[in-house]
Amino acid sequence: MVFAKLSLKARALRLLAQREHSRSELEAKLARHVQEGENLAALLDELQARDFINAGRVAESVVHRRAARFGSRRVAQELRSKGLDEDIVRATAAQLADTELDRARAVWRQRFGGAPPAATPQERARQMRFLAARGFAADVVRRVLQGGDDDE
Repeated sequence: MVFAKLSLKARALRLLAQREHSRSELEAKLARHVQEGENLAALLDELQARDFINAGRVAESVVHRRAARFGSRRVAQELRSKGLDEDIVRATAAQLADTELDRARAVWRQRFGGAPPAATPQERARQMRFLAARGFAADVVRRVLQGGDDDE
């Protein structure tokens, strides 16, 4: 198998060619492939110095892939799980907060077909759980289920 013979740097570049990875993600993925005499930290430092590893691009990539389906809390949690700096996580969450209500309405419409908000308390609770599980804030969920397209 050709993949088994790849150097640590080649593995890192292959992973980075597939999608943006944070430093901690690469470290976790490459740690099991370190051979005697290879220095993973030095390799990651080199890749970061050459801007192959860039936390800002990782955050943009996650926002691009996830923001249409998830709330800012869920996106922020994913950024934290990737080991990104808390300042980047906060900045990204603040950026997403501007469009949170519109994104929540779009997700709700896609799932529930744009029907009027639930008439029964059980159905209303189910819809609230649906949106909350996707990381939307409680006040946003409430506003979506109140109905209408106003931005009060």
